[in-house]
Amino acid sequence: MNLAEGRAADAPMSPGDPVPARIAGPAARAAGDPPEQDLPLDHTQAILEVTKEIAGVLKASDCPFALVGSVAAYAYGIPVRLQHDTDFAVRREDADTVTGLLRDHGIEIVDPPEDWLVKARRGGEHIDLIFSLAGRPVTSELLERAWTLPVDSVHMPVIDPTDLMVGRLAALSEHHCDYGKLLPVARGVRERVDWDRVREETGDRPMAAAFLYLLELLDVIPPRGDAEKGEPG
Repeated sequence: MNLAEGRAADAPMSPGDPVPARIAGPAARAAGDPPEQDLPLDHTQAILEVTKEIAGVLKASDCPFALVGSVAAYAYGIPVRLQHDTDFAVRREDADTVTGLLRDHGIEIVDPPEDWLVKARRGGEHIDLIFSLAGRPVTSELLERAWTLPVDSVHMPVIDPTDLMVGRLAALSEHHCDYGKLLPVARGVRERVDWDRVREETGDRPMAAAFLYLLELLDVIPPRGDAEKGEPG
C-alpha cells in the first residue's frame, strides 16, 4: 500500500482497525481477498525428477546432449535452490528427433519466439532444450567434453566445468549481472576449471573481466600469469 492508497505505514492503528494481512497472516484476510504473494516455492525435487526423465529420453535417442544451467551446478555439488527449470544443451540438427521423442513420452512442446531453444513442460515444470549458449552454438566438441555425473542417483552427461563458467560469464550484461549467484558456482568448481581458457574466451566482455578480477581479489583463483603463487584460498 502506498501513501496515496491508504494510511501511512508508520501511522498508529486504532482499536477498530482491521489487521493488515501481511502482518496477521492468511487467517486475518477477508473471505474475498486475493491470496498474498508468498516467496517462491523450492522446486528442487520436482525439477530433479523431470531432469531424470528427460535425460532418460535423450539417452535413448542416441543424440549427444549435456545438462547445463542451475541443475548442472547442482550436479557439481553447488548448493543451489532450483526454482525455474531444467536446461539441456543439444545440437540444432538433433532438435526434430529430440522433440519428437519427447512428444511420444507425453511431454508438451512449446515453440518459443526465440530461435535458439525449444521449450517443453512436464508436470508443471519447465524444460529448455538449448541450441546456443550465450550466443555460441552447441557443438559436438562441447558435448564431448561433458562429464558423466550422478544427478539424484541417475548418471547423465553434465557440461564441462570450464564450459559452464564460460557460458555463465558470456551471458553477463549491464542488464543481467548478478555476481551473488555466480560466486558460489565459481567457488564450487574452481579446481576443475581451466581459468586461462575462461579468460581467453570471455576477456573481451567487461562484466566477465570484472568478475574474474573479483575472483582474484577474493583469492578464489590466482591472478593471470601468476598460477605458481599457490593454490587458490
